[in-house]
This record gives sequence, structure tokens and C-alpha cells, in this order.
Amino acid sequence: MLGDVHSLKQKRSVVRPIVAELRRRFEVSAAESGHLDLHRRCEIGVAVASADATHVRELLDACEALVARRPEVDLLSARTRIWDDEDH
Repeated sequence: MLGDVHSLKQKRSVVRPIVAELRRRFEVSAAESGHLDLHRRCEIGVAVASADATHVRELLDACEALVARRPEVDLLSARTRIWDDEDH
């Protein structure tokens, strides 16, 4: 949930720097992935590939913590889904 945002243009000015920081700091794939037409809600998807599931969890937890620390964002929920070579 985004704080004092009243337009999609203002939303972009909040979301773009978050996505850029996730990409830069953690070298992950990140993008706004949902609620594109709502100006106060945002969904950011983060993806990473690694041979070590523990590393993936730590990286995704760090990404979540970065977003949660942003004062202009109220993190309502986060989901983590990890696939391995047995998933189809």
C-alpha cells in the first residue's frame, strides 16, 4: 500500500526507485507485477535463480526487508515460492 499517492504518475515515482534499488543492490529480476491500474496499491515481483535454496531464501528475505523499511510503503503481505528441479 502506498502512502500519499494520488495518481498513477505519483505511483510510478515511488515504485520505480524501489524496483531499481532491488535490482542494483541484490542483482535480482524485479518488476511491478500487479495492481497496475490502482494508484495506491502496488505488487512487486522478484525472481532469482541459484543452485542453493538457502541463498535464495536469504536474498528474497533481504528484498522483502528493503521494501518493508521504505517509509512511503506499508507492506501488507509477502509470498515466497521456491521451485526446484523436481517441480514441473
